[in-house]
Amino acid sequence: MGLALQIRTERREQFVDITHRVEEIVAASGVKCGLCHVFIPHTTAGVTIQEHADPDVVRDILVTLARLVPQRGDYRHVEGNSDAHVKAAALGSSQLIPIREGRLALGTWQGLFLCEFDGPRTRRVVVTIVPATV
Repeated sequence: MGLALQIRTERREQFVDITHRVEEIVAASGVKCGLCHVFIPHTTAGVTIQEHADPDVVRDILVTLARLVPQRGDYRHVEGNSDAHVKAAALGSSQLIPIREGRLALGTWQGLFLCEFDGPRTRRVVVTIVPATV
């Protein structure tokens, strides 16, 4: 069972907390035990699980990524967004989260984030629910 969300980003680089939207899909699926696969079908955006209680954590990650992979660098890709490709590759395009008792089995402080590196854009987030077979 799969469903695609549309997420509109507002800045060139930002993390958008999509935890609640994905939890709604899990709840609507009726699956009590299984897996939730979240996939970002874009090469300049990614997805990560990170702390969502303190917004300074996201800020620190974005600042660190900007320092490690600057927007302007010795890149050959002619579109001018090579840094976005590198950052998306570093974070990855998917996450697999267990479902327990009909909910995402995230830790107390964890949230699920769409990671935008070449916005603003409208991004697709593909959510697939796989019920346990046992």
